[in-house]
Amino acid sequence: MTRFIHDKFAKDFLEELLKDYGEVKPSEKVSGEIKEIDVLFTPSKQQNSNLQVLGLLGRFAEHPAIIEPFRNPASTDEICDCILKLLEVKALRRREAKANKTKLQDSEIPKLWVLTPTVSETRLSSFGTIEKESWLSGVHFLPDALRTAIVAIHQLPQIPETLWLRLLGRGSVQSQAIIELQALPLNHPYQKATLELVYNLRENLRVNQELEADDRELIMRLEPLYQRDREQAKQEGRQEGEEGLILRQLNRRIGEINTSLIEQVQGLSIEQLENLGEALLDFSSVADLESWLNQKEG
Repeated sequence: MTRFIHDKFAKDFLEELLKDYGEVKPSEKVSGEIKEIDVLFTPSKQQNSNLQVLGLLGRFAEHPAIIEPFRNPASTDEICDCILKLLEVKALRRREAKANKTKLQDSEIPKLWVLTPTVSETRLSSFGTIEKESWLSGVHFLPDALRTAIVAIHQLPQIPETLWLRLLGRGSVQSQAIIELQALPLNHPYQKATLELVYNLRENLRVNQELEADDRELIMRLEPLYQRDREQAKQEGRQEGEEGLILRQLNRRIGEINTSLIEQVQGLSIEQLENLGEALLDFSSVADLESWLNQKEG
C-alpha cells in the first residue's frame, strides 16, 4: 500500500505552502473516537496578500480551514467522516467560547475542503452540492450550514491558479502539474521546496515493492527531471567553487578588485573561468585583468 506515502507527501506539501500564512497543524487529533484531521489551518490575524501566489489554495487559506486530501476518490463514508471532524471542531470551539464567556464568531469556525482526485455526479448529488459562479469549476459546495466543499482535482481547469492543488492529483493530472512546477521561475518562493518534496515522494515510492500503475508512471516521469536537476546542482556547485578559487587567486596576485570586476568574473562560464585561471598567472595589475576581460568580450 502506497496510500500512506502519498498521505505524508500531501500533509508535508500543504504545511510547506501554508506555514508562512498562519498556524498549520498536520494530523490534529479531535475528540470522540480517535480521529485525526489531516491539516488544520488557522490564518494569521494580519491577512497576507501574498496568499495570491497560492491561487485557489490561497482562497481556501483566507479563513480557518480543515483540509482533507485523498489519494483515491473519496467515498461517501469518508466524506461523512470529514464532516464529522468539522462538527467536532466546531463543538469544541463553542465550548471554549462559552468557558471564556465570549461569542464564537462565524469567521472562527473552519471550513472543510475535501480534496479528491475524482468524484461521481451521483455522489455529488447525494450531498446536494452546487457550483458557485465566483469559484472555479471542480469546487462543489455542500449547503452553507455544513461549511464544506468537495474539490474534484481532475475537474479543475489547467491554469496557474490551480497548480498547487493539481499537484495532489493522480496520473497525467499530477504529471502535468509537475511539469508546470518545474517551469516556474527559479526565484519562485515555493518551486524549490516543492520539487524537493516531490523528489522525496519519488524516493519513498521507489523502495516500495507494491506500486500501482500511477506510481510507476510517476517515478518514470520524474526520473529525467530528477537527474537533470541534480546535474544542474552539481554544475552550480562547481561554478561557485571555481569562481571562489579564481577570485582568491586574483586577490593574491593583484590585490583586491572592485565590485564591478567581481561581477564580471562571476558572469563567466566554467570554461572561461578555467582560461582566466591560466591567464592570471601572468597578471601584475588590475589593468591586466581588465584587458583580459575586454578581450574576452571582444
